[in-house]
Amino acid sequence: MSSRRRPAAAATPPAGLGSFGSPVLRVMKAHLGSRQVSRVIYGAIIGLALIVALEDHPPSSGVVVGTLLGTAVAVGLAELYSDIVGTETRARRHVRGAEVREILHEGVAVAFGIAFPSVFFVLVAVGAIEEDTAFTIAKWSGLGLIGFYGFCAARLAGESLSASAVRALGVALIGGFLIALKALLH
Repeated sequence: MSSRRRPAAAATPPAGLGSFGSPVLRVMKAHLGSRQVSRVIYGAIIGLALIVALEDHPPSSGVVVGTLLGTAVAVGLAELYSDIVGTETRARRHVRGAEVREILHEGVAVAFGIAFPSVFFVLVAVGAIEEDTAFTIAKWSGLGLIGFYGFCAARLAGESLSASAVRALGVALIGGFLIALKALLH
């Protein structure tokens, strides 16, 4: 018997998501298996709500960027604080280094989801796109991201392509409802 270890068998990728052989797909696989997915979705919904609220009477692109980034920092810090306090009250002890890092990563994921649309308003500020275009891209990319995660969740849970597409559509409709509600109220 050889003392050399055999290489571990490659994990079989979930049906419909292809091989996870490329570095980008490996990063996606790791991300989709993390708790950060729910935090990015949460942040994306907050960012989408801000975009919809600002669209009717839009401030300058710099103010939109500042609003998104300020909200991202505030909500990210609120997530950090509330998760640390929640962990300490549940566990009846102080959080440990690894727990703080995990909580911090989750707070950063929320902040990323909120702040992402600011990229489009930076493009407005430098004259690369028009303000209306930035609002449109920000709304549709938010809906697309939410739908993408819904699709991936369904596929990773073993759903068929059609069932996964229905789930993606269903969760994207949540964001669409927000946009429609805002349109009705103004």
